[in-house]
Amino acid sequence: MAWGKSHEFPRAILHVDGDGFFAGCEVAKNPRLRGKPVITGKERGIVSACTYEAKARGVKRGMQLHEVRRICPEAVILPSDYETYSLFSERMYGIVRRFTPSVEEYGIDECFADLTGLRRMHRASYPDIAERVKHDLELELGMTFSLGLSATKVLAKIGSKWNKPSGLTVIPLSEAAVFLAKTPTEKVWGIGANTAAYLAKFGVRTALDLARKGEAWVRGKLSKPYVELWYELNGEVMNELDTEGRAGYRSISKTKTFTPPSRDKAFVFSQLSKNIENACIKARRWGLAAPEGAFFLKTQEFKYHGRELRFPHPTNVPQDVLAAVRREFDSVYRAGVPYRATGITLAKLSSDASVQLDIFGSVSKAQGLKNVFDSVDALSERYGKHAVFLGSSFRAMREGAHTGARGESAARARALFKGETARRHLGVPFLGEV
Repeated sequence: MAWGKSHEFPRAILHVDGDGFFAGCEVAKNPRLRGKPVITGKERGIVSACTYEAKARGVKRGMQLHEVRRICPEAVILPSDYETYSLFSERMYGIVRRFTPSVEEYGIDECFADLTGLRRMHRASYPDIAERVKHDLELELGMTFSLGLSATKVLAKIGSKWNKPSGLTVIPLSEAAVFLAKTPTEKVWGIGANTAAYLAKFGVRTALDLARKGEAWVRGKLSKPYVELWYELNGEVMNELDTEGRAGYRSISKTKTFTPPSRDKAFVFSQLSKNIENACIKARRWGLAAPEGAFFLKTQEFKYHGRELRFPHPTNVPQDVLAAVRREFDSVYRAGVPYRATGITLAKLSSDASVQLDIFGSVSKAQGLKNVFDSVDALSERYGKHAVFLGSSFRAMREGAHTGARGESAARARALFKGETARRHLGVPFLGEV
């Protein structure tokens, strides 16, 4: 099969997916862990990621750690080190960009790349270029990646999941039907359990069943995103790569689970205050302001209680949000009830440059606070996030979110290089202890 021919790849889209990425990063920075069942998520009490050695013993993402210890007592359970994972992610993007400038950073552990038209430059077929990408990623990062190469993003995604771990699956258009026939609809990127159940009512149970439906049927039974997905299953690109990155947000949410659960009203409010600060920091970074939002408290029984919020003007200043929360907090909080998490959402975001002055002067007053937080952001840029924070967040900052075994921090947070502070790190991972 001449896989480089244009009719097989009118577009050549590559999907790169890190295998058990967080756990893979831990093994890469500490080779003594290679071959062991490694699990991250100790601080959360559940499996965040795991190596394939752990998966072979029955460990699954989201599993409670006490269950992990029962079925896999030899598991190495580590706290998550998101700073290091981000550094590995940036290196992953950089390696892929050696082969093509058209890269979409889809997630911390995955990306899309457009190889179309680059065969002459690399003097190789598209599958050979993909093989080189895989080789360099695994050689330089010390972990495995699974890749899918096809004519669209949806088909490439099917390919990258086909042969994990460390697989490279090429799906030329002439062979796409073979793969689609073996792919249940719920395994197709963009199709959830509810949509899969709906499609099954019409006898559509595989990706091929859907791909072979007529366009009129698809448009009559499904909404626009699924019509576009149908085109992609048939080899026509509808979802171009987003190489510019995110341009903004319609909403921003911040939530944090803490352990053990707490009945301490002041502590719970402090955790919520920290979430509010984090949400506002992100909004200011993107130049956005919110006219409304919502907050919630989550009980130990996983029940959510909260209220919607309205602000007097679009804002990204935590005092404005806290003032609205304080008016509703007592109606939500129940004394004696153990809480395990809090969360805040800033909704209907738009540019903070578009905020209009009002006749009562509240926006003008808020501008003074905005100037204060511009200075706070400058200090954070220089000395690290939360170098300055609100008094209402003090307990959350001082006591953290976890105590006991779950309170153990990642090695990178405990081992600082010369000149580093707890809030300001060099962009270098710590390679060390088990």
